Amino acid sequence: MHQKTHHPHVVVTRQSWSVLAVSTLAFTVCFMVWMMFGVIGIPIKKALNLNATEFGLLTAMPVLTGSLIRVPLGIWTDRFGGRIVMAVLMAATVPAIWLMAYATAYWHFLVIGLFVGLAGGSFSVGTPYVARWFPKQRQGMAMGVYGAGNSGAAVNKFLAPALLVAFGWTLVPQVYAAVMLGTLVLFWFFSYSDPGHLVPSNVKFVDQLKALKDPKVLRYCQYYSIVFGGYVALSLWMVQYYVGEFGLDIRVAALLAACFSLPGGVLRAIGGWLSDRYGAHTMTWWVMWVSWICLFMLSYPQFDVTFITVNGPRSFSLGLNVYAFTALMFILGIAWAFGKASVFKYISDDYPHNIGTISGIVGLAGGLGGFVLPIMFGALMDLTGLRSSAFMLMYGVVWVSLIWMYFTEVRRTEVMGSHAPEGPSFPQLHLPSLSPDAQAALTPNLQKA
Repeated sequence: MHQKTHHPHVVVTRQSWSVLAVSTLAFTVCFMVWMMFGVIGIPIKKALNLNATEFGLLTAMPVLTGSLIRVPLGIWTDRFGGRIVMAVLMAATVPAIWLMAYATAYWHFLVIGLFVGLAGGSFSVGTPYVARWFPKQRQGMAMGVYGAGNSGAAVNKFLAPALLVAFGWTLVPQVYAAVMLGTLVLFWFFSYSDPGHLVPSNVKFVDQLKALKDPKVLRYCQYYSIVFGGYVALSLWMVQYYVGEFGLDIRVAALLAACFSLPGGVLRAIGGWLSDRYGAHTMTWWVMWVSWICLFMLSYPQFDVTFITVNGPRSFSLGLNVYAFTALMFILGIAWAFGKASVFKYISDDYPHNIGTISGIVGLAGGLGGFVLPIMFGALMDLTGLRSSAFMLMYGVVWVSLIWMYFTEVRRTEVMGSHAPEGPSFPQLHLPSLSPDAQAALTPNLQKA
C-alpha cells in the first residue's frame, strides 16, 4: 500500500500545501517552546545562583526528552499518520508549559523541563508527514520548508525578552502555553490524513534501532549532531554568552543571538532546494568546510600580546569584537541551515520507504548533541574560564566529520571515478554519458591504465 507514497508521480495538491503550511507553523511554535530556557534561564540562573554547568544542564533538560522521543515518534508517524501524532504531542505539552511559571526550586525546573521537551520531538513527526505529500524530486524542498520551523529559536529570542522585561519571566511560559493551544486548533482544522501514507509494520521498536548498524546511518547521525545539535546548543547558549562576554543588555543580546538562530532556521528551505539541485553530498561537504573556518576564528579568546620593541614593550589586545563575532555566527547559522536540509536529503534518497524511522534515529542523534553540548560548554567554561571553549569543542567535532566524510565519500569517489558512493558524486562534474558500445571499447584501456 505504501508504494503509492513514494511513486515519482505523486500529485501536489492544495491539501499538500495546506499540510506543509500548518505543519511548519506547528513546528515553529514547538521549537520556540523547546528553546524557552535559552532566555528565561538567565533570570532563573541569577535567582538560583547557578554555575555554568548547572545552567547548561537546565537549558539541556528539554532537549533530552525531545531527542529520546524522536525515534518512537518517527515510527508512530509511519504507522498511524502524522496528523494524529502531531496533535496528541502538542496537546501533551500544554500543561507542562503552563506549570513552568509555578516552579521555584532547581529540581522543579529540571523535571518540568523534561515534559516541556516533548515539543522538540515534533520534528520527527512532521518530516515524514510533509515529505509524503510531495514527489521525490521535491521532498528536499518540502522537508526544508518544514525544517525552517527551527526559526522558532529566533522567535523565542524576540518574544521572550520583551515579555520578561515588561512582566517578569513567569509570564513567558503562560503565554507560550496559550500560543501552543491556539496552534494545535489551527493545525487540526487545516491538516489532512491520507491512508495511503501509512506504512503498515509489525516491526518492534528494538528492531527499528537495528538501523544503527548501517554505517551510512551512523555517518548521517554524526553530521546531524553538528548542524542540528550544534545549532540547538548554541541557540541556548548565545544569549548568556553575549551578556557575559560583551556586557550587553538581555534584549540586545537576544537580538544579536537571533542573527544566528534566524538564518539557521529560515534558510533551511533554501538548503532543501539546493540539496535537490546539487545533491546531498556536495552541500554537506561545503557546509563542513565553512563551519570549520568559522569555528576556528570563533575559538580564539580575547587576549593581550606584548612585544619587546626598540622603544620598549608594546601591548596589543586581540580578539573578536561584537560585530565580527556576530558576522561569523551569522555565516555559521546559514551553513548549518543548509547542512540540516542536506542531511535529510541523504535520508530521503537512501531510505524512501522508512523516512520516519531513519529520520527519527538521525534526529535523536542531533538532539542528543543538543543535550550534551550545553552541559559540556558549561563544564569547559567552569574548568578553563574561557567562554570561547564552547567553539573550541565544536571545532574538534567538525574535524571528526570532515575526516570521516573524506575517507568514506570524497576519497572513495576519487578512487572509483564515475562509480560514485551513495548519493551524488563530488565534485559535481557534468560529463556526457557514453553509449554501452563506447564503454565496452574503453574498458580494456582503463584496465591497462
